[in-house]
Amino acid sequence: MASTEARTVSASAKSNGLVDIKSLVLLAILLAAGFILNMTVGNALATVGIKPQFIIAAYALAIILTRANLVQSVIYAVVSACVIQITTSIPGLNFLTETVAAIVMCGLCSLDRKSGGFALTPLVATFLTTLVSGALFAVIGTVMMGAPIASAMVKVPLVLGTAVFNAAVVQALYIPLIKVLGK
Repeated sequence: MASTEARTVSASAKSNGLVDIKSLVLLAILLAAGFILNMTVGNALATVGIKPQFIIAAYALAIILTRANLVQSVIYAVVSACVIQITTSIPGLNFLTETVAAIVMCGLCSLDRKSGGFALTPLVATFLTTLVSGALFAVIGTVMMGAPIASAMVKVPLVLGTAVFNAAVVQALYIPLIKVLGK
């Protein structure tokens, strides 16, 4: 005879692996939002010369919210680079640029800077992370396309604008998300 008892399935929030389930779910939600924002708001803003990269903001926010270590940060970068492949102008390059940028973000988050009780780390770390990612993409992309390296300087305003925009987005989302996550 078949048993009529209800079967219970449970999953713990933590795994014994490199990244816990809650962190991966948070990253997935942030990347989905970042992708949608890239395709809508990002494309609209591109017409005025600013092309925010919400995917960078998403993994930067995930790194700081989960207090990811170096290996976890690299995993976040690789997953994020996979998502970026859908829209990138130079396929594959983001695996390098986002990995280096995520390492920068991880290192800067460990500094945990505040001013007058105000957390400055999200703002500063995201600005520098986006700057590193954008600069690497601009320089390496320029070389890969066979253009003179000096022509990468044309992209400096775009990279700076994106870094400022991403820093503001992450800073604005950090405080409410910390409260929602109970951290």
